[in-house]
Amino acid sequence: MTPIPVLETARLRLRERTVADAEALFASFADPELMTYWSHGPHVSVEQTRAKFAESDNGWRGWAITLHGDDRAIGFVAAGEKRPGVVEIGYMLARDQWGSGIAREAVRAVLDQLFRVEQQRRVFADTDPDNTASNALLESLGFQREGRLRAEWETHIGVRDTILWGLLASEWTNR
Repeated sequence: MTPIPVLETARLRLRERTVADAEALFASFADPELMTYWSHGPHVSVEQTRAKFAESDNGWRGWAITLHGDDRAIGFVAAGEKRPGVVEIGYMLARDQWGSGIAREAVRAVLDQLFRVEQQRRVFADTDPDNTASNALLESLGFQREGRLRAEWETHIGVRDTILWGLLASEWTNR
């Protein structure tokens, strides 16, 4: 498992997400609108969030998104190696930070780490077709829409399709 390095951007510091971040991120995990397109419904207690963060990582690494000078997590970016050279990403950002460009900046920092430092060949994400903000973010970062899997997920809002997005190292290094 690759260690989780601290990543810095103009406004952000991304560091390893820990169980202690559950308190700061619980409001996001408990937010019904924010959790609409997740594979599970909103959390009902900080203990549930803490337990989720304490689970085995199953090959996933998580970076807590923090603002410079404030170590409180306002979101996270996660990366899970699916096979050598191929990584899936996911992310969450607190509602009060939406529209600020922070999600784009944080995901970009992790993509730089994955492609430029770790030399991964492919990064992909899957999103709900109705998650317009997430789909727009991925497209703005150069991801290509690769397909739609019908009735792929059984979630708290019903059976849902998924959109697969992919980005290759050669596409990223040209950005």
